[in-house]
Amino acid sequence: MKQEIKVPAVGESITEATIGSWTKKSGDFVKRNEVLMLLETDKASVEVVAENDGVLTINPGCEAGAVVQIGATVATLDTDAKPAAGAAVPAAEAPKAAAPASAPAGAAALPAAAASAHLSPAVNRIVTEKGLDPSAISGTGKDGRLTKGDVLDAQPAAKAAAPAPAAKPAATVTPVASGPSKQGDKKLVPMTTIRKRISEKLKEAQNTAALLTTFNEVDMGKVMELRSKYKDKFKEKYGVNLGFNGFFVKAVVEALKDFPAVNAWINGTDIEYHNYYNIGIAVSTERGLMVPNVKDADTLSLAGIELAIRDLAAKGRDGKITPNDLGGGTFSITNGGVFGSLLSTPILNFPQSAILGLHKIQDRPMAINGKVEIRPMMYLALTYDHRIIDGKEAVSFLVKIKELVEDPERLLLEV
Repeated sequence: MKQEIKVPAVGESITEATIGSWTKKSGDFVKRNEVLMLLETDKASVEVVAENDGVLTINPGCEAGAVVQIGATVATLDTDAKPAAGAAVPAAEAPKAAAPASAPAGAAALPAAAASAHLSPAVNRIVTEKGLDPSAISGTGKDGRLTKGDVLDAQPAAKAAAPAPAAKPAATVTPVASGPSKQGDKKLVPMTTIRKRISEKLKEAQNTAALLTTFNEVDMGKVMELRSKYKDKFKEKYGVNLGFNGFFVKAVVEALKDFPAVNAWINGTDIEYHNYYNIGIAVSTERGLMVPNVKDADTLSLAGIELAIRDLAAKGRDGKITPNDLGGGTFSITNGGVFGSLLSTPILNFPQSAILGLHKIQDRPMAINGKVEIRPMMYLALTYDHRIIDGKEAVSFLVKIKELVEDPERLLLEV
C-alpha cells in the first residue's frame, strides 16, 4: 500500500512552507517515527516523520529548497516494500558496535550508517563542518542519538603526520600583472522563509509605527546580591539557574498593569487592549532571531518564568519552536547584553507597541548620597509606538521597571 506524505498544517495563517532538507532519500527504507524532512515556515521549523515502515519516494519538484503548499503531497511511502538486500539496517534495528577505544568506558556507538541516519539537520551540519565520525561519538540523546552538544564538544580524529616535504630550491618571485581583486568575489544564497519573514516584519514596523526610543539606567547591585546569595539553593530546588531575565519579566508585568497602553496595539482605527501578559523573549538561533512567548507571565513565579525561558531557549537551539510558541505575544524583551552590547535601539515586534532592550552590565562611577561609588549599571532602552503611547507614559513605564529591579524585595512581594 502506498501512503501519501503531505505537508501538515502548521498554523492558521500559514499557507505554504519551504522544504528545508530531507533526512532520507528516494529508495531509502524508513522506520515508523523516523524524521523524513524538515519544513520551514515563516514562523518555525517543523519535523515531518514517517507514520509507518516503508520505502520512501520523493515526488519530482519537492527537493530541498522547494516551496510547497500546505496539504500538498511531497512523497509516498510504500508500506508493502521491504528493505533491499544488502541495504543499511534502520537505526532502530541496528546492533550496537563495540565502543571505540577513544570512547568513555561503557559507552557504545552506533555504526556509522545508523548514526548518520539519526542526525538532525543541525547536528549533521556540524558533523560535516568539523569532519567528525558520528560512530566515534557517544550520544546522550534519546536512544543514543547525537545531540548538538555532543558534536560541539567532539574533536575530529587526529590525522597522521605527513612526511616532511623535500627541500626545494628558493623560487624566484615574479611580479603579478595588475588585475581585479579577488575581494570582489561573491555568491548568492537564497533567503530562508524565516529570514524573509523577519525582514518583512521589521520593515513593516518601521513603515507603519511612529518609532521612538527612550533610555534609562538601572543599578543591578541588589539583584546581583540576591542572585549571588540564593542561586545555589534556587538551582537545587527548581533545577534551573537564577538569571536576570526573570526579574525583568516580573518587573515588566507589574509596569504593564500600571500602563495598559503599553500592552495594547492599534487595530485599524481601534486600540486593542489586552488583559493578559504574554511576554516575548528574543532568542538568537542558527536560522535567525525568534521571539517565543512566556504565556500568562503574570501567573508565574520567578522560578516558573526562569523555567519557561530555559525551555524556550532550548527549543530555539534545537529548532523545535512552534507557531504556538511564537503567537499571542503582547510585549517583548531583547537582551543584547549577552553579546556585549552597551546600548541599542530595538525595533518593535510588530504589531506590538513596545519592546524593552537590556544591555551589558558594566561597573561605572555613580554619585550616591554625595559620594562617588562604583556600581554595576545597565542601560535600558524602550522603543515604542508614539501613535498609541505618549512620551510621558513611555518614560514613566521605564522608570517603573527601574524602580522595581533596583528594589527586588518589593518586586517579589508585588507591593
